[in-house]
This record gives sequence, structure tokens and C-alpha cells, in this order.
Amino acid sequence: MKIVYFHKMTSLGAKFVTFALPVFGALLLSACGPAENDPGPGGVTVGEARALDEAAEMLDEQNALLTEPGPQATDSPVE
Repeated sequence: MKIVYFHKMTSLGAKFVTFALPVFGALLLSACGPAENDPGPGGVTVGEARALDEAAEMLDEQNALLTEPGPQATDSPVE
């Protein structure tokens, strides 16, 4: 009686492992990042820096709306 062991992976299994391991590793690393309360630039937290950036953007938009010239009034009647 001859016993046969399959030590080699099938080509599909090898392709899956070759593809899945780097993808899984990349997903794990992508979860790494600064938390909201980690120190950020200028001595504020990352969350505070993001809020300051959003507030500055809103002020810039409001300032742009105020400085845009509107329609000019004319003394001549519209024809």
C-alpha cells in the first residue's frame, strides 16, 4: 500500500496566498495613522488642526464671496 502526501499547493492556492498576504498586510498598515488626540503641528492635536483647517477654509470662502464684484447699477434704462 502506497501512501501519497500532497505537500505541494495547488497553483490556485499558491496564487491566492501570493495575492492575499500582501493585500492583507497593506490593509493592516492602512489602518495605522494618527489618532484624533495625537500631537500635531503647532502643539495642537490632529483633530484640532483639522478643525482649524476647516474653519480657515470656510472663512476664505466667505471672504471670496464678499470681495466678488456684483452687478453694477447704471443710470440708463434697460432696453
